[in-house]
Amino acid sequence: MLLDAKAPHLSSAIPPTLPWKVNEPVQPSEGLTRQGSGIIGTFGQSEELRCVIAIIRHGDRTPKQKVKLKVTEEKLLNLMLKYNGGRPRSETKLKSAVQLQDLLDATRILVPRTRPGRESDSEAEDFEHAEKLRQVKAVLEEIYGFITCSISFTHGYSITLSPQGGHFSGIYRKVQLKPLKWVKVPKSNGEGEEERPVEALMVLKYGGVLTHAGRKQAEELGRYFRNNMYPGEGTGLLRLHSTYRHDLKIYSSDEGRVQMSAAAFAKGLLDLEGQLTPILVSLVSKDSSMLDGLDNASSEMEEAKARLNEIITSAAKIVHSNGSSECPWMTDGAGLPSNASELLPKLVTLTKKVTEQVRLLAKDEDEELTETSSYEVIPPYDQAKALGKINIDIDRIAAGLPCGSEGFLLMYARWKKLERDLYNERKLRFDITQIPDVYDSCKYDLLHNAHLNLEGLDELFKVSQLLADGVIPNEYGINPKQRLKIGSKIARRLLGKILIDLRNTREEAISVAELKCNEDQQSTSKKSEKEDTDYQLKLSIKNDDVRRTSTTSDISMDQDDDDDKETKYRLDPKYANVKTPGRHVRTRLYFTSESHIHSLMNVLRYCNLDESLQGEDSLVCQNALERLYKTKELDYMSYIVLRMFENTEVVALEDPKRFRIEMTFSRGADLSPLEKNDSEATSLHQEHTLPIMGPERLQEVGSYPTLEKMEMMFRPFAMPAEDFPPPSAPAGFSGYFSKSAVLERLVNLWPFHKNDKHASANGK
Repeated sequence: MLLDAKAPHLSSAIPPTLPWKVNEPVQPSEGLTRQGSGIIGTFGQSEELRCVIAIIRHGDRTPKQKVKLKVTEEKLLNLMLKYNGGRPRSETKLKSAVQLQDLLDATRILVPRTRPGRESDSEAEDFEHAEKLRQVKAVLEEIYGFITCSISFTHGYSITLSPQGGHFSGIYRKVQLKPLKWVKVPKSNGEGEEERPVEALMVLKYGGVLTHAGRKQAEELGRYFRNNMYPGEGTGLLRLHSTYRHDLKIYSSDEGRVQMSAAAFAKGLLDLEGQLTPILVSLVSKDSSMLDGLDNASSEMEEAKARLNEIITSAAKIVHSNGSSECPWMTDGAGLPSNASELLPKLVTLTKKVTEQVRLLAKDEDEELTETSSYEVIPPYDQAKALGKINIDIDRIAAGLPCGSEGFLLMYARWKKLERDLYNERKLRFDITQIPDVYDSCKYDLLHNAHLNLEGLDELFKVSQLLADGVIPNEYGINPKQRLKIGSKIARRLLGKILIDLRNTREEAISVAELKCNEDQQSTSKKSEKEDTDYQLKLSIKNDDVRRTSTTSDISMDQDDDDDKETKYRLDPKYANVKTPGRHVRTRLYFTSESHIHSLMNVLRYCNLDESLQGEDSLVCQNALERLYKTKELDYMSYIVLRMFENTEVVALEDPKRFRIEMTFSRGADLSPLEKNDSEATSLHQEHTLPIMGPERLQEVGSYPTLEKMEMMFRPFAMPAEDFPPPSAPAGFSGYFSKSAVLERLVNLWPFHKNDKHASANGK
């Protein structure tokens, strides 16, 4: 456009189709086409893609780990009060470098210098508490940049490696302090009483770092979306994006692995280059309230886990509640293996077998380290550099070391904790909540540490997979009605945001259709071009902001607050130099964890069970319900996609048939290479990366819900638009970044607005 206006002799030298750097072959999906239904023809004729909404789980990660302990120490209780504003009943989350440094200083003082001998059972709990404090200290020092690890071997032997660093870094850290008990104490000024916590639960979460394979999976899935979800093959999305016809926003939860997955996906989607950090900062918005946490449904989930534990440990038969042989998913505990109680002892035995092998490897590593000077240890693993890689650290693999940042000592600590927590030998009790963690560690080591040749790991994977396939889905509800209740509580805010996205897209599409209709009428009445152009410039489309610098938020367009309205400008179609200037696609990407994927899927397939929707058919067809029942796991990079299409041949703009929704899902990473021993499996083992399964339909071909039906089915479970909080500008910049101030400065930057009253009409 600029060359056409100022240097037409050069513009003719530009090829009509820019040589985009796209060499990836388009991967066809069975039963799916880029125009959606596969039966209506091509884009631009009768149907237009208007909106793509995807909810995506993060990529492959290291095993998540957790240390829980009750603390009564004054230093830790004071630390909790320091960072929660002095409120004795409020939870505290420690994530910043300063907060974690304070916690590390406190634990260093509290951890005993020596390990006391366990003389009696009465001292067992004190010994266990001291060991957990040591583990907290060791993990914090590892994050801090120290290689410090206290591991108990037989006969109480331990090893501590020397410090090698000095600052907290990264985005993979979290400590929670939750008060449990309080007492009344006199106030310091002597006037009355106040509450004071005397016991708190400390929860340290670590691990769960995105691996090189996870980043590679996310980038590849981004490229797949670019090639398959939008019109015009691979270059179609890039042309939409570069010509202001693609409205993109990416949201992520607060977890580091989720944020980095979002950035890697964006890199593949938009064919970007360079490191992930700038992409993360510029394109990904954190929204922990929408995509994080299970607090809203914690009591219901505890109830489901208790019932699940009862079914498994008592060898009770699965009870049919409104279920039948045609609908096995309607039973309590659907998906659990019938011999679950018999598999538990086997799981414990195999876990001990693997743990013992890792213990011997860790002991060998310790003997090698003790032969060197305490200051000649390996420097700490650079997590930041690791995140920039998509390849395996070949040197570590060749040296026979575990993949990634984990040494044998930490690997042993991981397996020893699983062995200890899975079965309490003193109380003779299984903890079924540890089954997903055992499965998680098996899957990770089978993929990333197969070169260590741990005997029995294959068998442990199969046993833990059988149990996990039943346990994980049932943790989100023991039957469909409970799953719907839990899912709606966890995903309530996300469901509300999805409805807002769809509603705003519809309103924008209708506004554009009305404009086109008016243009046609004006053209037939031979109105002047100036009047036509002036009309276009007055078009106000109430929409999400395309750029992250905006301080507006995605809220209902029915609200009256002027701050929620914004004027949207597009390229004048006469100057756009594209064949389909009316094509405009809104993309909203939500990156989250397994809990939100399960929750959203449960609402999709069971929403018709709600009392307010009695008699309505499920949004998911019977065939898809059967496939979902057999799917069990929604693995890394699993996703749910909603695509909204507008049928431009439907004349009436308010006709419900004008807008329809297509729903697809993917199970995520394909685990079959871990279950086979063929050449393809060997190749994938070498790359440590599992392929992502293609999308599957949730509806029968040719049968799609209208947007009106989707809204009706979602509304009982979604947060109302008016409950979304108002947008907030950065502190101290609210005036400078207010919408009116931004627009005023932009206008002042363009002198042609002052000097050329016909500038707008000329399309410059």
